[in-house]
Amino acid sequence: MRVLVAEDHRVLARTIATGLRRQAMAVDIAATGDEAERMCLLTAYDVLILDRDLPVMSGDEVCRRLRELADPPRILMLTAAGELTDRVYGLTELGADDYLAKPFDFAELVARVRALSRRVPQQHPDVLSFGDITLNETHREVSVAGTTLELSAKETAVLRLLMLAGGAPVAHDEIVRTVWDEHLDTGTGVVRTTVSRLRGKLGDSCLILTDKGEGYRLCD
Repeated sequence: MRVLVAEDHRVLARTIATGLRRQAMAVDIAATGDEAERMCLLTAYDVLILDRDLPVMSGDEVCRRLRELADPPRILMLTAAGELTDRVYGLTELGADDYLAKPFDFAELVARVRALSRRVPQQHPDVLSFGDITLNETHREVSVAGTTLELSAKETAVLRLLMLAGGAPVAHDEIVRTVWDEHLDTGTGVVRTTVSRLRGKLGDSCLILTDKGEGYRLCD
């Protein structure tokens, strides 16, 4: 899942981003409204966590503009105002998909982001299967022939992407765009390292093949 956090409070933005990355999400941060709009025009985010009180361009205006796109991200509005009238305005007048008042419980934020992502068109089932591998996205559990594996968040996210491809190759750049955020140094070999660790944990039950010039694919 690709998420953009548009929040000008730097500590809060970093806290949200760090927490969501631990939930196997790729997260970028924008500090102003115009930056958030620009990033959404350049990247297909699944969910935008949007503070209403952004500098340069307000979150309200960002929401209005993004709603004019053919395929906008799902928008979760954050605000310090928790009155019913503000919630109604955010959802009905601005076109936000959900609304959360500050301060909020982080577990609730994660639940709302996941719920919004499931409402994005052409969503995939919560349980994926490929050969002997089963991935339960709701519980973030991966098993091979009934045996549960201990995978990191990034390993799980890479495996999910390969499983969704159904044996077709997934390009290195596509893995970076989907699993990591914009700050990844693609020259570090982190994708290759993650795939290597994943190969070791899957064992002989399912192979991850490298197609030169095309990327990685699963082969059972």
